[in-house]
Amino acid sequence: MLKTPYTRFKWVALLEGSSFLILLFISMPLKYLADMPMPNKVFGMLHGLLTVLFLFALIEFKLNYKVSWKHFFLFLIASLLPFGTFYAEKKWLRPIGQAHGEA
Repeated sequence: MLKTPYTRFKWVALLEGSSFLILLFISMPLKYLADMPMPNKVFGMLHGLLTVLFLFALIEFKLNYKVSWKHFFLFLIASLLPFGTFYAEKKWLRPIGQAHGEA
């Protein structure tokens, strides 16, 4: 399933984006509105780990698929925005994968 840099980047990006949304919309409100800091610590650490994996997967993807610097930075910026990785996957990643016979 995760045999190519394309699929590894795709799945890490989707997991990173999901962890960001959980952090923003579930664990942060629990921390500040319900005085429950533990979910924020857990998902904050998970999101941090996935962000590091995202960066490594993005670098591997760029090197193996000759992705332009423009797309590299667009993927990087998308990871900082809520729902950004989902948009980037549909808008930029799928066409690259299709061009290489991956998607």
